[in-house]
Formats: sequence, C-alpha cells, structure tokens
Amino acid sequence: MTIETESGFAAATRIVAGDDGTNYVSVAIALHWTTAVLVLIQFALSQLLGLFARPARHLMVTAHMSFGILLAVVIAVRLIWRFVPGHQISPLELGWVRLASKAMHYVLYVLLAMEAVLGFLLRWSGGEAVRFFSLQIASPFAKWSRGAHHQVGEFHEWIGWAIVIIAVGHAAAALYHHYALRDRVLGRMLPWARRDRPSP
Repeated sequence: MTIETESGFAAATRIVAGDDGTNYVSVAIALHWTTAVLVLIQFALSQLLGLFARPARHLMVTAHMSFGILLAVVIAVRLIWRFVPGHQISPLELGWVRLASKAMHYVLYVLLAMEAVLGFLLRWSGGEAVRFFSLQIASPFAKWSRGAHHQVGEFHEWIGWAIVIIAVGHAAAALYHHYALRDRVLGRMLPWARRDRPSP
C-alpha cells in the first residue's frame, strides 16, 4: 500500500494558511454529519409527502416536524460549540476563498434557523399544532388568513431549496479540495479521507 506524503508546496501552503495540522474533534464531526443527514431526511420527506395518502402522509408530516425540531436543536448546539473558546481550528483556505467559505457557513446557519421558525409558523398559521413525535405544541395565536398561510408555505419551500443547493455546493467544494487541490479540507471532517503525512 502506498502512503501519500505531504509535498513541500502543500506544507508551505498549510503553514502560511495558519493550519497547525489539527483536525476537528469527534463532537464537531458528529454534529456536522448529523446536520447533513437530517437535512437530507427533511428534504426527502418534503418531496415525497404529495405521493402518499392518509395515514402514511400524516405519519410523514409528523416525522418531518419532529426531525425539523431535532435539526433546530442540533444547529443550536453546533453554534454554541463553535463559539466556545478552544473549539475553533484554523481554516485551510486563503484570501477570498476563506471569506467565501465562512460566508457560506453563516448563510447556511441563518437559513436553517429561518427554516425552523417558518416550520412552526406554517403549522400555527394554519391553526394546527406542531407535533414532536407524540407531543403536541399548540399555536400561541389565532389562525391566519389563507393568503398569509400560503405565503409562509412558499417561503418555507424556497428556503428549503436554498439550503439544499448551498449544501450540495458545499459538498462539491469539499470534493474539489480533496481530489483536485489534494489538501486536508475534507479529511479534517471525514477521518477515513485523511491523507497521511510525515510527523514533524
């Protein structure tokens, strides 16, 4: 088996970028991939809802709401974890690529938070309770007009698509880093994709 070593250019780039050779810890990795899986489940459920009749449709709607609340909790934990001192690691990207990467992450966080809020509003504006598995969370306000309720639903759908598009772009960028640039961006979040390099 051939072991790939870090080239002089790659090492120099890593040092200039402020990369100290560290990887994400297991908690950060678990939160990242839990988010990814939940986003995929939510998108799949939203696209398949219209293909089923009751009671399967009702079960899928409940699952969509329940996983949506779980996703909101995971995002909140990720943000708390991210901003706790000592949990940050140096990004590998340089210049505008670093800025674009950070902007993409923050935009994704904002969209996920907005999607969670809109999910609650969509149910409540229609006069229905939000369900978290068997628990029901009643609406705190009266039913909205049909037009306003429909508008909330459209915003919820548009933001859902935006999240998926950005997430796909994020995954494509990680693959580009791994296979074209051959750096450590993907490997830091995916242990089995790490390339061995000599000890300092």
